[in-house]
Amino acid sequence: MSVRDIALYIDGKPVPSQSGDWREVIDPATQKVVARVPFCSVEEVDLAVASAQVAFKTWRKVPLAKRMRIMLAFQALIREHTGELAALITEEHGKTLPDAEGEVGRGLEVVEHACSITSLQLGEIAENAASDVDVYSLNQPLGVGAGITAFNFPIMLPCFMFPLAIATGNTFVLKPSEQDPSSTMRLVELAHEAGVPPGVLNVVHGGPEVANRLCDHPDIKAVSFIGSTPVGTQIHARAGAAGKRVQAMMGAKNHCVIMPDANRSQAINNLLGSAFGAAGQRCMANSVLVLVGEAREWLDEIVDKSRAMTVGPGTQRDADLGPLVSPAARERVVALIGKGEAEGATLKLDGRGLSVDGYPDGNFVGPTLFSDVTADMAIYREEIFGPVLCVVGVDTLDDAIAFINANPNGNGTSIFTNSGWVAKRFESDIDVGQVGINVPIPVPVAYFSFTGSRASKLGDLGPNGKQAIQFWTQTKTVTARWFEPENVSSGINSTISMG
Repeated sequence: MSVRDIALYIDGKPVPSQSGDWREVIDPATQKVVARVPFCSVEEVDLAVASAQVAFKTWRKVPLAKRMRIMLAFQALIREHTGELAALITEEHGKTLPDAEGEVGRGLEVVEHACSITSLQLGEIAENAASDVDVYSLNQPLGVGAGITAFNFPIMLPCFMFPLAIATGNTFVLKPSEQDPSSTMRLVELAHEAGVPPGVLNVVHGGPEVANRLCDHPDIKAVSFIGSTPVGTQIHARAGAAGKRVQAMMGAKNHCVIMPDANRSQAINNLLGSAFGAAGQRCMANSVLVLVGEAREWLDEIVDKSRAMTVGPGTQRDADLGPLVSPAARERVVALIGKGEAEGATLKLDGRGLSVDGYPDGNFVGPTLFSDVTADMAIYREEIFGPVLCVVGVDTLDDAIAFINANPNGNGTSIFTNSGWVAKRFESDIDVGQVGINVPIPVPVAYFSFTGSRASKLGDLGPNGKQAIQFWTQTKTVTARWFEPENVSSGINSTISMG
């Protein structure tokens, strides 16, 4: 199998990087090198930004209806190429093909939402706000935007950024993860096939130096970031200090509460999918289970069903979870499991040392489950980003709410119950941005905003929905009054009368 070189994408075409620093992209199931990605120079970043800056002058004036038609064509191409995109995700990320196809579907939802741009970007008007005075607002694009994405959703996360950014009239420079860039690059190619003009959407690759240049560049007006808390905190501070708008969606420690009145089989099956799917490499993974009251008696069944889950390469369609993205990710997860043992948690199921037939070099860790977890343990405090579930038992709903609210993160939480009163109480009192009621991963549909909170988010506005339109536009308010001319020429009178 040939190893592909990943290009930059500038001015509507792939551009080979002149960088001397290249990194290997690895198939996490086999450790085979499938691609090489450049860590481009600051000068190459500047070329991409300059291209976007030039394109903005004309793209901002393209009619809304034309931008809408490009988005319509783009969503059709994504739908047509779902299998191809999913295969690239699986090859470089490792998640199972059904999971990868689901990711493409979630990204597609955002593009479908962008197809409504003709109504999403409308302003407001107050006619005769004062005597013969009209006041109206315009929602205008900012200029050049930038996006920096994590490895775990190489299609969905870019779709959380550039479709609405360019649909609102901005141009964009994207820096995808260097660990799995091929599916993102194919997505960008499809956007151009759909009619996105040269320079409107550019791509650069690299590490901290490239991210820092995007934060510092004077021609970039807004930065969107999705990734880890340490990096997101730095991005928010640096770009904010440079006077840019910033949204940073960051780390999480999500809790799933199971009440004793819940539908037992549905609750357990949904829990396991959310905890172990994608090998736990989701910012919305339910990595902490809170069993309330008599639901604590369900623990043995949860362990047994976790043990029965199938681990295999992402191409194995009946696999429940695939490998972790890299050897380093596997080593980190294994080390945290060891910390959990050392700190006194009870290891009910150990996924270390797992071997998968035919894939001896894969980054596999099987479902792992700890009980007797306390809030001071490393496995609870840190985002493991692996297939590790921490189980906590409490007596009451109030105890569960207090335990979750004491955690600094506020990305997502779920509750399983058959009581409307319990669900309403949980929804009202929980201090978390996204709540699921009998839904394991409460990422809302794309026409609602992604609303993580507290330590999981920096910036007022999140991706998707109305908040994204606000983030990628600036409001201009016009107060206007027109006077009747004092000396009207016959020519003007004639024009008015013919009107």
